[in-house]
Amino acid sequence: MPAVLASAWALLAAAFLAALVLVPRLRRAGVVSGLFQDLVRYGKTKSGCGQCPGWLRLLQVPKRWFTHFYVVSVLWNGFLLIWLFQAEFLGGSLPSWIQHVHRALGRDSQSEDMGNEHFSALLVLLLLWLHSCRRLAECLWTSVFSNGVIHIVQYCFGLGYYIAVGSTVLCQVPTNVRNSKELSVQMCWYHIVGVMMYIWASLHQHRCLVILANLRKSKSGKVVSLSHSVPFGDWFERVSCPHYFAELLIYVSMAITLEFHNVTWWCVVMYVLFNQALAAVLCHEFYQKNFSSYPKHRKAFIPFVF
Repeated sequence: MPAVLASAWALLAAAFLAALVLVPRLRRAGVVSGLFQDLVRYGKTKSGCGQCPGWLRLLQVPKRWFTHFYVVSVLWNGFLLIWLFQAEFLGGSLPSWIQHVHRALGRDSQSEDMGNEHFSALLVLLLLWLHSCRRLAECLWTSVFSNGVIHIVQYCFGLGYYIAVGSTVLCQVPTNVRNSKELSVQMCWYHIVGVMMYIWASLHQHRCLVILANLRKSKSGKVVSLSHSVPFGDWFERVSCPHYFAELLIYVSMAITLEFHNVTWWCVVMYVLFNQALAAVLCHEFYQKNFSSYPKHRKAFIPFVF
């Protein structure tokens, strides 16, 4: 296991955990507090940090640029998927630059293939690519974006994230060892459990995003408003941000598909947990502040827990 890669994701997770802890404590007026709030908030939650200075507004881009994240992910992870498929089933080899990255991260390219590492990584990369394809389609044809903004640092971070997460999957296997087992033999119970959980979480995430989009549409499907309303239905009955909870479950399903014991990927899951928890807490705060009749039983992120 590339310990350097696991450490990097663990540090990133710790940074977002720190941000989650600091958000309620840094609400006072001031340059440092303003910069911090501007960096961690986006979209409708920007209203929670007051009016930002003019020079900070120059560093903001439209939230609808989220779409670019998934364009990058579809293209990059699609290339990685093709390369790994060729190495696994067509006798090809991964590009030399990938082998250099493996060595830099502490992955021995001559190491022995443990179990179904190759097939597990291929399957997870496929799931990640399908997830990006669906999210891209939802951004283009389902979601209705308001005039919300995100910080340019968040935007650049998001672009880099989807390159890094796909590369992390690829770094979980040796670069020049092909698995000779047949596909039917390689399919194990944890692959089936992981894929089923992935499908279940993806369906709920899509339903929740449709619910959010329909709040701004008429019955005929025409966009009639860009204002925010209280969503109801599906997992919204339990949490304010079920689409964030579903995102976490999707990454947990990939950890299961990687045979449970992949420490690097569990560090990725921890990053997703704290990243999505931070966004959910800020959204939950927005709903409670702006809607006096907001359901009091709803949690922010995880049903019955948080």
